Amino acid sequence: MGKRIKWLLAPALILVLALAVAGCGSGKNAGGQTGGSTASEAVTVVGSTALQPLVEQAATEYMNTNPRAQIEVQGGGSGTGLSQVAQGAATIGDSDIFAEELSGLDAASLVDHRVCVVGMAAVVNPKVKVDNLTGQQLVDIFTGKITNWQQVGGPNMKIVVIHRPKGSGTRATFDKFALGGAEETAPGMEQDSSGTVRKMVAETPGAISYLALSYVDNSIRAVKINGVQPTVENIVSGKYPVWAYEHMYTRGKPTGAAAAFLNYMVGPQVQNSLVPKMGYIPVTQMKVERDAQGKVTRK
Repeated sequence: MGKRIKWLLAPALILVLALAVAGCGSGKNAGGQTGGSTASEAVTVVGSTALQPLVEQAATEYMNTNPRAQIEVQGGGSGTGLSQVAQGAATIGDSDIFAEELSGLDAASLVDHRVCVVGMAAVVNPKVKVDNLTGQQLVDIFTGKITNWQQVGGPNMKIVVIHRPKGSGTRATFDKFALGGAEETAPGMEQDSSGTVRKMVAETPGAISYLALSYVDNSIRAVKINGVQPTVENIVSGKYPVWAYEHMYTRGKPTGAAAAFLNYMVGPQVQNSLVPKMGYIPVTQMKVERDAQGKVTRK
């Protein structure tokens, strides 16, 4: 009798073990999506330095709760991010601009995932006692027509312009919506890294550049444009025009680990906590929207 009971129990135990193994493989990831927690393929994210701090922090928190996840986040600028994801050299390309805005790129092959909005501000060294610049004054500064802060009501101090490279999405946004499309031609320095730009503006007397609001701190001064302060409220309402969507592009529809991480980026843990905490704006809060041509409409 004892032997018969053992033989009857054996298939039941095998079935229980099989179900347990299957259950482990179908758990939900931190973004609430099925299957992401078991994904172990590496995900490389490259591009916008304006978006980089948010993605780095989100990746860190995501990997803490998904130990098998491998997410590497790099900068390089929006142009680099778009080019590398289009070529298959990166899993995700971060960008401050629409893929359609980058010439020579097959934008149709890319899928857009908008994760947030970020404002861009003209920033100056704290010793520059200027709180407001008109759009025309900004154009004249970045084209080299105005070369001393005294010409715009500031101290008798040479203006030092710090440009961003032409592949920078921050530059494209600033030139389009703050300079009215004017080309930056003033003599000056050039730097792509947003963190380095902030350091250079903070340490260089007379310096001016522009940064995503997520990088603005007490070491530099953000100036009004045409009397409008670059605040979340003014951006959301459409009153302040210098802002951009932060895109995370994939080549084709994402799958596996990439899809799981993108689901996390647009999920509540990132959108309700990290996005506002780090100086970005959830897309859902915007009262206006903008297309690739820059046309703004009210929602």
